[in-house]
Amino acid sequence: MFTGLIREMAKVVNFTNGFLTLKAKYSPKIGDSIAVNGACLTVVRLSKDTFTVELSPESQKILAMENYKSEVHIEPAMMMGDRFEGHIVQGHVDCLGTIKSINKSGNSTDFIISLPKEYARYIIPKGSVTIDGVSLTVNEIMKDSFRLTIIPHTIENTLFKRYKVGTRVNLETDMFARYIYNMFGKKEDSLTWDKVDSILATY
Repeated sequence: MFTGLIREMAKVVNFTNGFLTLKAKYSPKIGDSIAVNGACLTVVRLSKDTFTVELSPESQKILAMENYKSEVHIEPAMMMGDRFEGHIVQGHVDCLGTIKSINKSGNSTDFIISLPKEYARYIIPKGSVTIDGVSLTVNEIMKDSFRLTIIPHTIENTLFKRYKVGTRVNLETDMFARYIYNMFGKKEDSLTWDKVDSILATY
């Protein structure tokens, strides 16, 4: 389990035959789980200054591998007793999103990100979403896209500073939204978030 709060930006040393070697201040142990651009991966090798995680062919098909260059976001898995911030992130990337527009909005920047229709149902108004491992709040929902408003601190300290229109990103929807929809929304378009609010109000 993760929180979506990036521990640091790790430098990509090498990526060969499914093995991604990173250099970071953080020092994991063999077998540790670590989210790399939001994908939960296992540490399989250590050296003096680097550690290596392994990506299966299936993972490489799902992830935006073009972003696993130069620098990546890393977050170690939570430990019992850790302070909980951000939101609950599993490190299981649902799909790829695509940045459709980037616009300055006062002292922040609006990013509109499109995603496959079958995953749009899990994007909640004012809910959480994870973009390349970064926990963010959804500000507005459209038919097949959503808007995020990113503050300068987040942009400066994450890959958001490099994103352009057309950039693909790893996207994990809110875990609770997925669970609620699958519990109560078996029929297509039978459940709205207004109905979810009514259901939750009865408990």
